[in-house]
Amino acid sequence: MACHSEELGVFAAERVVLSVNPKSINSHRDLLVWQAAMQLATSIESIAVRLPAHERYGLGSQLRRAAASIPANIAEGWARPTRTYIHHVNIALGSEAELQTLLELGQRMNLIASTDAEPALALASQVGRMLRGLSRALKAHLARTNP
Repeated sequence: MACHSEELGVFAAERVVLSVNPKSINSHRDLLVWQAAMQLATSIESIAVRLPAHERYGLGSQLRRAAASIPANIAEGWARPTRTYIHHVNIALGSEAELQTLLELGQRMNLIASTDAEPALALASQVGRMLRGLSRALKAHLARTNP
């Protein structure tokens, strides 16, 4: 199976917006989903540093790990064959769901203000939608190339 750097045209055909210009995708850094996931991880860091001291190594650590896992799995998957890429996208989706749960938990425990959590939850939802679109495109490509 080929690396995804050789399969770039597939994504545009599937109407999954991955880059401003799909032909210019030379790295995982060019993927809009990776860029959004990096923005999400950065916003989570700003939330985690404002947690009370007693939660910085508990909830704060979990938030950071879940958020960092999303772009990391997109990047790792991009460099792998299609089946493995799908697997990494699914892991990223699991981390996105975990992150949303941790943000909501932090809100319910009055550790994270809604003014901080709501924008992060909205961005996490956007990243989740993008990941599901990427997963659908990869599965469709796999079905066409391996009937």
